[in-house]
Amino acid sequence: MAIFEIKKYGDPILREKAKVILKVDDGIKKLACNMLETMYSAHGVGLAAPQIGVSLRLCIIDVDLNKKSPSVMINPVIVSCDENKISGREGCLSFPGFYENVKRHDGIVVQYTNLNGEELEIEVQSLFSIAIQHEVDHLDAKLFIDYLPEWKRRFIEKKIKRNRNAGNW
Repeated sequence: MAIFEIKKYGDPILREKAKVILKVDDGIKKLACNMLETMYSAHGVGLAAPQIGVSLRLCIIDVDLNKKSPSVMINPVIVSCDENKISGREGCLSFPGFYENVKRHDGIVVQYTNLNGEELEIEVQSLFSIAIQHEVDHLDAKLFIDYLPEWKRRFIEKKIKRNRNAGNW
């Protein structure tokens, strides 16, 4: 297995809409395993393929504290959202050290394909719901800072630019 470098904010692939996966083959299964290892190594709860430089609609999530309940979602689509929105502190492996409050739907229904090629539809709540929304956003070229007020986004971008200039990004 391999641990990939996680692309940071500013990398153009994070602003590209990911391509649909047409076939679940050994390459996709290996990619998913490597993504899980990468996510666990970075202490994340989710990772989308574009974050490792691969423009495919694949994401992995594990919100279990013991990291024993990974979900691999191929071509996920959020088909419905409940009316209730919750605000929570959100971070991103592509934005190390940055956390901001983001409003997301508390519950969603998502359709996806699993690693066995089976089409599934599940209803999820709370942290799992938030993580899926965050990762599907990555697949659609949207980042969590896009939910912030413009002044806050600009502040974060300036901090990142200073970090990059100082060699800390």
